Amino acid sequence: MIRWGMIGCGNIARRFAQGLEHVADATLTAVWNRNTDKADAFAREFGGAVYAELEALLRSDVDAVYIATPHTSHARLAVQALAVGKHVLCEKPAAISVAELDSVLAAAREHGKLFMEAMKPPFYPLYRKLRDHLAADPIGPVGFVRAGFANPGVPADHMLWRPEMAGGSLLDIGIYSAFLAVDWLGPVQEVQVLGRLHGGVDAFASVNVRHEGGIAQLYCGLDLAGSGDALLGAPGGHIVIHEKWWNPVRATIHYADGRKVELDAPMIGSGLNYEAAHFGALIEGGMLESPIVTHAHSRSMLTLIDAARAGLGVVYPFEV
Repeated sequence: MIRWGMIGCGNIARRFAQGLEHVADATLTAVWNRNTDKADAFAREFGGAVYAELEALLRSDVDAVYIATPHTSHARLAVQALAVGKHVLCEKPAAISVAELDSVLAAAREHGKLFMEAMKPPFYPLYRKLRDHLAADPIGPVGFVRAGFANPGVPADHMLWRPEMAGGSLLDIGIYSAFLAVDWLGPVQEVQVLGRLHGGVDAFASVNVRHEGGIAQLYCGLDLAGSGDALLGAPGGHIVIHEKWWNPVRATIHYADGRKVELDAPMIGSGLNYEAAHFGALIEGGMLESPIVTHAHSRSMLTLIDAARAGLGVVYPFEV
């Protein structure tokens, strides 16, 4: 039984706790949030003992923690948890920069604990089904990825508009597209970006990326509407992962010979149960790194985001 501790009790924490109900051999045993009333309400709904102090939760008998706090605290909390011997599954982005991520990975190596970025898409049944189908009926190596999403409904007082909270679209929405590009095309070689800033954060970004295996066209935004599908192009055809592709449940493969294959794979639970089950299996197997969301994969994603931020001139106040 993997005993989980929850750090943070916002919306994504709720989805993770809902997902744990669908994971065998996993239980939520500890909860912490800066607002104790919020933690109490969370524990009443999902279980677990409430800890008034984070240090007390980390001294408890939890095996792993899920970090579900704002971006700016991810690296610090991950290092703190790893240092006291806890395995860490950290919500995306794993850090706000490659430099921050490297400090986390160094702590994981030093203390011999598992660390993984909670990047959910590759664990969904549809994504796995697509990989399996292409292995059996290939279209050749993917050389082009087009993906993005823009959401004009972000309230003016949301933390994504606040530079001191590492706001902007790139780290929040764009990290998903960065994952897809890296997953199919490999390491980043060159990044070109155009975009708009608002109040010191990226309100919209259009990013062209040269990868080791091809080219990606990515976009993300907080003040425009944009669809959430994705396209993967290869010599023998192309794939459309339908909206919202980061919660993938349906894809269409268009073969160059005229065939069209529809793939459907509904999710169960909240969708975060798949990454939680994978993480638990890694712990049970004594693994220190996921073979699916590798440390190198997370570094490549942030390499892309770092370069895009630099090209737009996005510098957070705490980085000056």
